[in-house]
Order: sequence, then C-alpha cells, then structure tokens
Amino acid sequence: MSDLAWVPQSCTLPPEERPLRVAEWDALFAQRLTSLSRPEPLRLRLDLAGGPGVEEHVRELAARESDCCSFFTFTTTGGENLIGLDIGVDPAHEPVLDALGARIAAARQSR
Repeated sequence: MSDLAWVPQSCTLPPEERPLRVAEWDALFAQRLTSLSRPEPLRLRLDLAGGPGVEEHVRELAARESDCCSFFTFTTTGGENLIGLDIGVDPAHEPVLDALGARIAAARQSR
C-alpha cells in the first residue's frame, strides 16, 4: 500500500515527511513483527521481537507519531525478548486503524 491517501487530514506531519515516517513503520513491522491481533474494534495489538535498543526505538517512533497524529494512543510494554505495542484510536478514526492493520498484515505476508 504505497498510496498515502489513507492518511487522515488531521495528521499534522508535513506531507513531504509522510513517506519517510511510513517507511520507518514498515521497516519496524518487516523486521520485528511476530504477531498482530485486533482484540477490540478500536485497538490493534502487535508483538515485536526485542533486541538491543528496540524498545527505545519503538517508544520514540510512537511518541513522534503521537505528536503529529494525536488521535492515536500507543501503549508499549517492554520485555527482554518481546515488546507489546497497542495502538488505539477514537471511533472517528477507526478507518485509519483499519488501513494500518491491513498495511501491517500485508507487510507480514510479504516476508
């Protein structure tokens, strides 16, 4: 999904920076994703393989994403070998979560 049309208008990240941010998330998913689930309609649950500096990177990337897309809620739970990342949205942004989930699932299948 290379088209960024799914990015909502409420995102304050400058348009020229959006492909770079998407590439950061894609790289994280491609390298670290071990499982993806949708425990609730407004929440995704990702498990990411841990390693040196991974938890810090996930937290930093999530913080930057929250800065430009305040409708996201990120909760990170650390572990030695596994990092949990919950991504939540409000009801108005459920289609954004749908698109993100589809993007993550596609990245997972292409590995």
